[in-house]
Amino acid sequence: MEEWKVVRVREADMEKDLPAVEELEHRCQVGLCGDTAPTGDDGVVAKKKKKKKCMSLCVEQIGDPLARVRHTPEHVMLVAEFGEEKEIVGVIKACVKMVSRGGGGKQPKPYVKVAYLLGLRVSPSHRRLGIGTALVRRAEEWCRAMGAAHATMATTASNAASLALFTGRFGYKPFRRPEFLGRPVHAHGLHVPRGHRVLELSPEMAAAAYARQLPPQDTEFLPADMPALLAHKLTLGTFVAVESNPDQSLPPSFAVLSVWDSTRSLRLRVRGAPALLRASLAALRAVDRAAPWMRLPSIPDIFRPFGTYLLYGLRMSGPEGPALLRSLCHHAHNVARKNPACAVVAVDISPDDPAAAAVPSWRRFSCDEDIWCIKNLNPGDNADDWTAPAPPGNLLFVDPREF
Repeated sequence: MEEWKVVRVREADMEKDLPAVEELEHRCQVGLCGDTAPTGDDGVVAKKKKKKKCMSLCVEQIGDPLARVRHTPEHVMLVAEFGEEKEIVGVIKACVKMVSRGGGGKQPKPYVKVAYLLGLRVSPSHRRLGIGTALVRRAEEWCRAMGAAHATMATTASNAASLALFTGRFGYKPFRRPEFLGRPVHAHGLHVPRGHRVLELSPEMAAAAYARQLPPQDTEFLPADMPALLAHKLTLGTFVAVESNPDQSLPPSFAVLSVWDSTRSLRLRVRGAPALLRASLAALRAVDRAAPWMRLPSIPDIFRPFGTYLLYGLRMSGPEGPALLRSLCHHAHNVARKNPACAVVAVDISPDDPAAAAVPSWRRFSCDEDIWCIKNLNPGDNADDWTAPAPPGNLLFVDPREF
């Protein structure tokens, strides 16, 4: 191989490589889950909503490039150098952590060590050279060395290049399809019924509540460090909603969720919107500023980069559970109004989760193209097949730190 074609993959030196990595990620247009733009290479393509093909949600990572993996003690960022000049033309991140296996109590161990492959980027000028393949192969080697039993990655249904790389070349299999449900933050607060009381739980009480509501034998990907997640500085709070005067003849109802502030680590933006829609929303904001007493549902300028609050750990119970969960979503919206950087409140959730139907969302800010893929890193160990359909009642936990 000629010298100018040599690709070297190594662990990143944060002090030395940070500027080059930031520049590389800036050049790579990314989609809703951080996937790279559609180029037909062994990177991954941007997520586009099928129902509105002219519009797409794009995400831009800001600040710490390791934000999505740094919370895990075992993490790495690998870079690919090209040619004699050792230009950084590719990057991938990975972390390994203990998560619940689920399966309805049929598993011998409730927790298993799983690797997450995140943020694969290949420079647009160096695609179709096998750089993505080299990065994934080296990342898997690192994950095996860390003792991971499985490796996961996320892509989209329309992302043929990503699916070809991971499912074709590396043997990953699709196995879960969470939905992204988003709703813009209005200029005015949303109503929470008087009969619904919203209380904030301490991290300790929240951990105890989730231990009952999300048992590891019935929950997939619940992190073993759940108490640390609930106490994290970016978890703005865990809230529970109950009825002020419940009917004693009915079982008590409640709902619970936690709010994660992702405005410091990523920005979203709507691209490809019709000019008429842009003008209409701008006019609505202008009218609302001039006559706020009309309480028009004006929303921020979503065509510029904006931040989001992510809701996680959504659970509900009892006949009034759905209504209480909607009230909690309204409460989270009202909390988000206090942060000018936040324009959307969103949740990543399994469509089979009963809580999904109770989450208020806008179709244009939602997406159902997510595909999670998984691979057994040690097939000789006769490990269980995680690609089988989830048992009835099995819950899927989406960790906001990996978004």
